[in-house]
Order: sequence, then C-alpha cells, then structure tokens
Amino acid sequence: MDSSADPDFVVAPEERLSWPRTLGLGAQHVVAMFGATFLVPVLTGFPPATTLLFSGVGTILFLLITGNRLPSYLGSSFSVIAPVTAAVASEGTGSALGGIVAVGLLLILVGGVVHVVGTRWLDLALPPVVTGAIVALIGFNLAPAAKNNFEQGPLIGLVTLVLLVAALAFFRGMIGRLAIFVAVVAGYLLALLLGEVDTSGIAAAPWIGLPDFETPTFSLSVLPMFLPAVIALIAENIGHVKSVGQMTKRDLDPLMGRALAADGVATTLAGFGGGSATTTYAENIGVMAATRVYSTAAYWVAALVAIALSLCPKVGAVIVAIPAGVLGGATVVLYGLVGILGVRIWLTNHVDFAKPINQMTAAIPLIIGIADFTWSAGSLTFTGIALGSIAALLIYHGMRLLSFRTGATATTSAGPADPGPAPR
Repeated sequence: MDSSADPDFVVAPEERLSWPRTLGLGAQHVVAMFGATFLVPVLTGFPPATTLLFSGVGTILFLLITGNRLPSYLGSSFSVIAPVTAAVASEGTGSALGGIVAVGLLLILVGGVVHVVGTRWLDLALPPVVTGAIVALIGFNLAPAAKNNFEQGPLIGLVTLVLLVAALAFFRGMIGRLAIFVAVVAGYLLALLLGEVDTSGIAAAPWIGLPDFETPTFSLSVLPMFLPAVIALIAENIGHVKSVGQMTKRDLDPLMGRALAADGVATTLAGFGGGSATTTYAENIGVMAATRVYSTAAYWVAALVAIALSLCPKVGAVIVAIPAGVLGGATVVLYGLVGILGVRIWLTNHVDFAKPINQMTAAIPLIIGIADFTWSAGSLTFTGIALGSIAALLIYHGMRLLSFRTGATATTSAGPADPGPAPR
C-alpha cells in the first residue's frame, strides 16, 4: 500500500506494513513518548530506567488485554506526581509505590465494572463538571513544584520554556508534537555547555544492566492522596478510546472496560516493581493522526525498544543528570497543560457555568487544590488534591440532591467526561 499514491491511505489497527516501515514508526512512537515519560521519574525521584521498563511492559500488557485492537502507548502519568511527592516526603518511596499499587487495583476494579455494565454509572457519579474540576486542580496544585525547579536555574529554565512554546507555535507535524522532547534536549545541551550538568554519574554508569527495583509498602495515611489520580486516569483512558475511535471511524466503546483494566494492570505491576503509574499518551495519538497508521504492530516495536533502553543504565544516568532549571522550564508548561485539560473537559462537554451547581462544583475545589489545604484526621492526612476532589463530589451530588428535595430544576452537566487526547 503506497501512501504517496493514495491520499486516503490509512492503516487499520489489525493491518500491517513492511517491517522496515513498522520499525520506523515504532521508533517515532518511542521518541514521542520519551520526553514526558522520563520527566515523571526525574520529578518524583524514581529510577528512570525502572519507569521506562514498566512503560514498555505495560504497553505490551495493554495490547494483549485489549485483544490487539486498540493502539496505545502507556507512558508515565502526571496525575500521580503530587501524591507521590507528598508520600515520599512523609513516609518514603515505598509508601508512594503502595499508593500507586492502590491506584492500579482500583482502576482494574472500575474497568471490570465498566466492561460488565457499561459507563452509564460513571457518567452519573463523575459528570464532566466534577471530572474537569478534579483534573484541573491536580495540575494547578503542582504550580509550586514547577516554581521551585525553575528558580534553581532560571536562565536555563527560561530558555527551555521559550523553546518549548516556540516549537509549538512555529512547527507542525512531528516537530511540533515533539516540542517537549526538543526543548528539554536543547535546554540540556545548553546547560552542558555552561557546565551545569554533573556528568560523573553518566561516565560511571555501565552500558548494560538491570534497572533498580523496589517493593511497595502500604500506609493508610497516604492512600487518600492517590484517590483523585484514579479519576484523572479514568478520564484520560476514556478520552483516548473515544479519540482513537473517531480517528479510525470505529466504535471502540466496547473496549472501554478493557482499556481501563489494562492501564490498571500496568500501573499495579509498576508499583510493585518501583515504576510510576501509567496512562495512555496523547503524544502517540498525535503520531497516529500525522501518519494515519494505526497498526498495533508499531506499538509492539515501541514497547520493545523502551524495554531495551531500560536495560542500558547509561541512558538512565543521562536522564537523572537533567538540571533542575530544564525541568522547571518544561514543567511550567506541562503542569499548566494538565490543569487546562480539566478546562477542556468542561468545554468539550458544554458545561454551563451560569448554573450555581456547576459554579460551586468548580470554584471551591479549585481554591482548595491550588492553595493546597491540608487536614489531618488521626493517622490520615488529606492534602489539597484529596480534599478538593472530595469537595467536588460532595458539592455536586449534595446540591443535586437538594434541588430534587426542594423541587428546583436540577442543573446538571450530563454526559460522559470526554477530554480527548491529553498530555500525560
């Protein structure tokens, strides 16, 4: 099949190209996911090689569980950065991994229920105004972390930030879709020229070796921090399935439960081994949209390449050496985009903010999340993300219940939260 001769050239998920073209597309998917995927372990202190390994393994599991019918790459999720950082600070890395395992198990449970009964119950429990508020506050809650990184290298951070915005503004196609990767690499090289990169670890790292593994510990006090991440992952997976369905002109909704459960399996496995939570990646949807090749074979190649890279400790050492300023420049954009994804959920689903129920459901949780309110109850500590998420649910369903009790018109935002493709 010749794409240059046929303007309607499309390769369906079950179709296959020649091996050279498949390998090339697989490499494109690795590059597309790499920039955002390696930032998560660097920002949380997890070993990048371990996260990369479970990213590749998770992608393979996702393809198997979805019957090789849903093209997707599972990269690192930004929705767990805040709870992981808080858990590590309070009780260590093991407790953070325990939280990731809990997220994965709950996602498996949700996926199983969706597979059996459909998504209607999700639509009722988590309408777009609630989901959008929770996703938005997760992103905006991370603003202080971005500021902290940026201030450790403001010049490098500013250069990285400007390059990222410029790449998005001036380039289309692959370069535009790889703006994060391009900007981070450019910032890294500039820092290297200025002598701001510690290369001792890179020189000492071997070329071949196993990643570092760590087992989780489970602490009741940190688990509430991770529950909102489940809602964000649900929204991301639903958006992915619907986006791929639109692009391939197929009804992929019957695979929704499998997709959620598959992401849950991948996240659980990562948590048990020392990796970060996974999610479907918008960057890779962009590659599919640009190439019109939806063949799952390319994702098998991408997963295997990621696993191979994870077995090279020198790659992990290069990633660990990224200066804080470079991370600051990138995360100013990335954390903001996570917040804007929540706003996009509202816009996509036409949430009417003239209605008090929607105003209160969004306004109060955002303030709680951005200010990072904290409340302790015995051994349990609820941070801004957890409190904001609880507030969104209680306010929406409480006001809705009161409107029915008083006979007022129920001012709801109906329909599933469909964010479309989103950055990590």
